[in-house]
Amino acid sequence: MVAHDSGETLQRVLVAGSIVCVATLAAAALRGRVDSGSAIAPINATSHIVFGSEAGNVDVPSLKHTMLGVVINAGASVFWATVYQRLFDRVGQRGGVSTSVAGGAAVAALAYLVDYQLIPKRLTPGWEYRVSGRSLAMIFGAMAVSLPVRRVLERNGRPPSAR
Repeated sequence: MVAHDSGETLQRVLVAGSIVCVATLAAAALRGRVDSGSAIAPINATSHIVFGSEAGNVDVPSLKHTMLGVVINAGASVFWATVYQRLFDRVGQRGGVSTSVAGGAAVAALAYLVDYQLIPKRLTPGWEYRVSGRSLAMIFGAMAVSLPVRRVLERNGRPPSAR
């Protein structure tokens, strides 16, 4: 891979990761508001990785908990966007929107499996402290839908002759 391609790949992953980060944080906030009366609580709960269970009890914005929760979510979003790019980006170029969306669902399912079945509880996203299981499914659904957004927009933004 030439240097230009590496920079372009990094840019694509960062854009996709940013989209995933915003989508999952928005879904967590909406579901947190419904499930626990605080939109910020699930985001704060992510900081349990550093601060332990006290993070799950913080209902208001806090530099300590909220900023760390956002940063952790952003890192995870870029990680899963990288997995998506590696596994499905080229396939999505050939297969179209449905293939891209199916890839997003597959990576979100893998993220759930890793986050809630394979890694230690201390390293989970923490959302489970403040949202229901149904809401967790909605948050990972937001991830599934948002992973292919960059790819779909890029594909649809190109003139037909460039495809």
